Amino acid sequence: MLRDTRVLEVPDGRLHYEVRGGAGSLVVLVGAPMDADAFGPLADVLAADRTVLTTDPRGIHRSEIHDPEQDSTPELRADDLFRLITHLDAGPAVVVGSSGGAVSALALAQRHPEVLRAVVAHEPPLSELLDDRDELRAGTERLVADYLGGDVVGAWKRFFAQAGIGIPEPVVEQMFGGERDARQVADERRWFAHEMRPSTFWAPDAAALRSAPCRVVVGIGEDSAGQLCDRAARALARDLGTEPVIFPGDHTGFVDAPQAFAERLRAVLGAVPGAG
Repeated sequence: MLRDTRVLEVPDGRLHYEVRGGAGSLVVLVGAPMDADAFGPLADVLAADRTVLTTDPRGIHRSEIHDPEQDSTPELRADDLFRLITHLDAGPAVVVGSSGGAVSALALAQRHPEVLRAVVAHEPPLSELLDDRDELRAGTERLVADYLGGDVVGAWKRFFAQAGIGIPEPVVEQMFGGERDARQVADERRWFAHEMRPSTFWAPDAAALRSAPCRVVVGIGEDSAGQLCDRAARALARDLGTEPVIFPGDHTGFVDAPQAFAERLRAVLGAVPGAG
């Protein structure tokens, strides 16, 4: 699938974004810290009958910001999405956000619901919604401090343990020890230093989301049972008075099985007026 790669200048930087398709309504696929490349296979499938926008979140990969020490808050990322959707003049849009991108999408629904038809929040890591929030907050502070102090592998081990993702320690050591790609390391460091805490410590306004004119759908991977994001997504759905929608795979199901994920997403959007 052909993609049109573009750049949008914003007051404090520049946003890299890509557009595929063009025959149908706008779907935005967004992560944080995952960049546009991670959503490429899913975007290719959806672009058969949609206009699909993918983007690198601010400060990640090709989206540069003037102040590299600026925190990446959900509000700032929501405003970026608002600017992109408005710039394309193709709304109202469906925004599908995963992980930190789901937090961005929820913040967008609170700040700029007028540009949205629906939000699909896939596994947002909203630890503030959980009963063990204090323990989770302390754990996050510790692993961030460990990472920034130089214990990269140890920080990742603690991250996966807190997230409830069972990756064997030797695999973590292989993934994050030794020589690594410099850009990947830079993006990873930014996530630990400036994005993880603002995203996971953010608490949505359930009343505002319930009353928003756009539909808010909470998504969970069928293989994510018991993980932190599964628990947080279910807590969010309870607060919104809705039932979560089950998607194929786990936290990265859209990467591992883009065709199956797209089929489920199309079925979900078919129940949203104007989004099918």
